[in-house]
Amino acid sequence: MIAVFIEIKDGKAKKSSLEALSEAKRRTAELGMETAAILVGCATGGPAAEVWPLGPTRIYALENAALAEYSPQGYAKAIADFARETGPAAVFFAATAMGKDLAPRVAARLAVGLASDCTRIGVKDGRLEFTRPIYAGKAFLSLRLTSTPQIASLRPNVFPLEPPVAGAAAEIVRKSVEIPVGFIKGRIAEVLKEPTSEIDVTEADIIISGGRGLKGPENFTLLHELAALFPRAAVGASRSAVDSGWIGHQHQVGQTGKTVAPNLYLAVGISGAIQHLAGMSSSKYIAAVNKDPEAPIFKVADYGIVGDLFEVIPHLSEELKKLID
Repeated sequence: MIAVFIEIKDGKAKKSSLEALSEAKRRTAELGMETAAILVGCATGGPAAEVWPLGPTRIYALENAALAEYSPQGYAKAIADFARETGPAAVFFAATAMGKDLAPRVAARLAVGLASDCTRIGVKDGRLEFTRPIYAGKAFLSLRLTSTPQIASLRPNVFPLEPPVAGAAAEIVRKSVEIPVGFIKGRIAEVLKEPTSEIDVTEADIIISGGRGLKGPENFTLLHELAALFPRAAVGASRSAVDSGWIGHQHQVGQTGKTVAPNLYLAVGISGAIQHLAGMSSSKYIAAVNKDPEAPIFKVADYGIVGDLFEVIPHLSEELKKLID
């Protein structure tokens, strides 16, 4: 069995977790195994309905009132205890902020290996083989994990989402999780949400990122207006823009920010430092707008415009509005 942790946000399963479940389903088909989904501390109604069409054999609901909100300690214990009891061959996580926090904690509790931020999973000689980028994306490492269960986190927007199967249903298995009093040391006191309808950059199909070339925080409005014209689009930023206080850290793309793999990545006023490229080089298509024809970003871009972004972006927005109208 390959089990997949399903991350829940605002009562819905995150797309990146459903991608991980889709990949698990493809690999179990090759290995002749079952696929299972893991829901921790939440009602199974809405999320389970999203998971069912992807065809898992079972949905395990790990329940305890102390797990109503995300807790690294509580969630790691719940999943590790589940793995000891059920003995899955592998456990997959989406490589989101939560997944990157949780997967190594589970691996440490089980004393097993971890393949993090995988961009490909194959089957060779009847065993899983994981591929992940190394050296800031300049090379790829293929590895096998000799310990069981094999723990892996999968980069969002890389693994295709399987089409839903009409009428599919899975058995729901409810398991009570024992959390000793005082075991959870930290709790979420409040969640502060950004006042925008944009989705997280790791989940976006299109990302429009700005850098120091925008010259100030007020000019990120240009990018927000452009992103609003696309479905499933978000605004990203380089580290220099974030460090300058022009936009929040949750938008930062790069080695010290978030790793993304959208269908289209538009870099606006970003020179293309290696740390930034490490976070977005997996994008399917890369376009860049920069007034410097020698900017490193053009070496990785599929399309490039050498010009003043304050002329190019408004013009691009106007042309897109004409197409929409």
